[in-house]
Amino acid sequence: MSFTGKSTFSAGAALPELAEDVSDIISIVSPFETPVLDIIGDGAAHARSTYHEWLEDSLLSNTDTIASTSFIDPQSDSSFNVENPSRFRVGDQIRVADNSELMLIISIDSAQLTVTRGYGGTTAESISVGDTVYNLGGAAVEGADRPEAEYTSRIRRGNYTQIFTASVEVSGSNLAASQIGLENEMDYQKQQRIRELIRDLENTVINGGQAQSNPHGTQSSPRTMKGIIRHISTNSYSVDDAPVPGETADLDEEKLNFMLKTIWQNSTGSVDTIIVNGTQKRRINQLLDASRMYGPDDLRFRNVVNYYESDFGLCRVILSRWVPADSVMFVDSSRLSVIPLAGRSFHFKPLVSGGDYEAGQVIGEYTLEMRNEEAHGILKGLSTE
Repeated sequence: MSFTGKSTFSAGAALPELAEDVSDIISIVSPFETPVLDIIGDGAAHARSTYHEWLEDSLLSNTDTIASTSFIDPQSDSSFNVENPSRFRVGDQIRVADNSELMLIISIDSAQLTVTRGYGGTTAESISVGDTVYNLGGAAVEGADRPEAEYTSRIRRGNYTQIFTASVEVSGSNLAASQIGLENEMDYQKQQRIRELIRDLENTVINGGQAQSNPHGTQSSPRTMKGIIRHISTNSYSVDDAPVPGETADLDEEKLNFMLKTIWQNSTGSVDTIIVNGTQKRRINQLLDASRMYGPDDLRFRNVVNYYESDFGLCRVILSRWVPADSVMFVDSSRLSVIPLAGRSFHFKPLVSGGDYEAGQVIGEYTLEMRNEEAHGILKGLSTE
């Protein structure tokens, strides 16, 4: 019989001399990337207690709101109440809402301001309850005594640390046996558990909440950290809220600019990162549709936005699977820190074995320091279709 290169019999499993053909690679498909933690980076310090605090301060406010008026003619009467009269002094120039009219405060009685209308040659315009009052500041009279000293009080903010932990246990036989794709089963299990815990840390940094009662934890309930979303209150909007523009719930450039402008108005924060899930990332990519052009030699279809630049700065667009699908987060990454409790960054702690196995615990304790929540924002309720 001539040689054909083919087997003339079926070896099957009966021939023990045939070696198994198993690739020496272990592949993992489960998601464990942490883009938000990568952007924030390692904290410059560490927490020294299970409740980590930081200080925030603000400048004296130069805006207020008209609380009530006695106007018969809102273009000529000259007295109205404000919510915070302590923010004004006699001699201050003020402007109301979007009007171009200037007024000069000539007296303050309790919450009532009496002003000169149409100051500086401007024309009196209508004002109403609820309008914003902008204080331009006053001019000192030559030789006058100094004004009364004013100051703001620094505020303590804080967040609790949260313990992240997982157990590792490998039998003596498993440790002794040869493994495919790895040298040591214990080391491999440590790496797997650390990947999972770092993944969970990122998810908690974004979505975590804090117990309303006993947030410090008890013998039966753990303490948990408050994440980015739960910290944001000043610039938290839903597409159903009146100020949010647009005729639909779809994310568009108008809504992006509304959020960036609102954060800019409420703080000196510099939003540099927009964090989205896959659904809203596709919406942002579609902003290119109207301006996309291709030539006859183009072989690549490109539809991705990694940076969004507006009048309010340049923002990188980060894709994170842990952001709710109906939300977009706007953050100033310079005001975010994820820090461990001193000596409690992720590490492996060997435990006493009670039998024919080796056991241990991967453990870490972290918190989120999120300074000046007014410098961040979130838009919720967006369409996910």
